[in-house]
Amino acid sequence: MKTEKEKMLAGELYNANDEELKAELNVVKTLCQQYNNLPPTDLEARSALLQRLLGTADEDTFVNQPFYCDYGRHIHVGKRFFANFHLTILDEAFVRFGDDCFLGPNVSIYTACHSTDPVQRNTREEWAKPVTVGNNVWIGGSVTILAGVTIGDNCTIGAGAVVTHDIPANSVAAGVPARVIKRL
Repeated sequence: MKTEKEKMLAGELYNANDEELKAELNVVKTLCQQYNNLPPTDLEARSALLQRLLGTADEDTFVNQPFYCDYGRHIHVGKRFFANFHLTILDEAFVRFGDDCFLGPNVSIYTACHSTDPVQRNTREEWAKPVTVGNNVWIGGSVTILAGVTIGDNCTIGAGAVVTHDIPANSVAAGVPARVIKRL
């Protein structure tokens, strides 16, 4: 029998009120709080804590404070990753970034999915879908990326966009919902 975490990572219905999951969330909340309270000039401590918090990160990973996530270990960033202020990633499923990804301020990425049926939603059962971002991607300020989305290599996502569907490589997308407005 699978644990609730195994179900979550497999994209199956799981109980988000599970004690093991809640305990893990609280550990990560504490790590995020520690990260957000570090002096902005203490780059060495910030880098070390990001490498501890995220599933994959290196000494070139840079995330301006504040930063918020649910599990952290499900987030994998490529080389030379940069995110501006107020990055929020709800990583109930894996979130993967390629190399040379740049995120503007107030970017939000959500992998958790909830039923539109209020009775089912109130059971606290949910599911999650991964988000994948390719290499050389610029995501503008205040972009929201929803569960299950893949953004291809060499894309630009315009500020304020809500990305609800996959964006093909070599595209510029903008709007609500985001749509391709230019091919590179």
